[in-house]
Amino acid sequence: MGATPQSQPRRASVERNTKETRISVELDLDGTGVYDISTGIGFLDHMLEQLSRHGLMDLKLRAEGDLHIDFHHTTEDSGIAIGTAFKKALGERVGITRYAHAYIPMDETLTRVAVDISGRPYLVWNVKFKRDKIGEMDTELFKEWFQAFAFAAGITLHVDNLHGENNHHIIESCFKGLARALRAAASIDPRASDSIPSTKGTLNG
Repeated sequence: MGATPQSQPRRASVERNTKETRISVELDLDGTGVYDISTGIGFLDHMLEQLSRHGLMDLKLRAEGDLHIDFHHTTEDSGIAIGTAFKKALGERVGITRYAHAYIPMDETLTRVAVDISGRPYLVWNVKFKRDKIGEMDTELFKEWFQAFAFAAGITLHVDNLHGENNHHIIESCFKGLARALRAAASIDPRASDSIPSTKGTLNG
């Protein structure tokens, strides 16, 4: 069966360098929510800080991208890099809870996020915004981040904004929901800490 998660740290480091972006990530799944994040996009930094803090994942990220063109490549590639680190840190997924969901209220907004650490990447995104931008960031880029993260992490991810008016609240509740769902799904199940939660015996696709 291999080593159980308790016998080794669930940490990963990833570097992703392309002609469009240069990104480094250090991730500890069993941290305390300490973050040190710089993407050059203030609002994206704020959302990734929520992911770290509410997911209790220590996250250090440095990104340099072609922001003189737009925010697309940096946003998408940061999702890929963090997702890759998440998948790497999980290892063989021995003992994880696997399934989890979170309902996040934020004033007038309510969002539901459901996760299956399945090895089968998929995103269902039922989130609509009232405006095209939050600050300088295009709201359409948030789906790109979530899709990039889900596919790189190898998870099935459903994000449903059930109601809301304020665009900031809507997207922040999505990131907080992802954080709490990942935290629960990646946690070790004390009743099955030495087994993989699948009848196939693997969660690697």
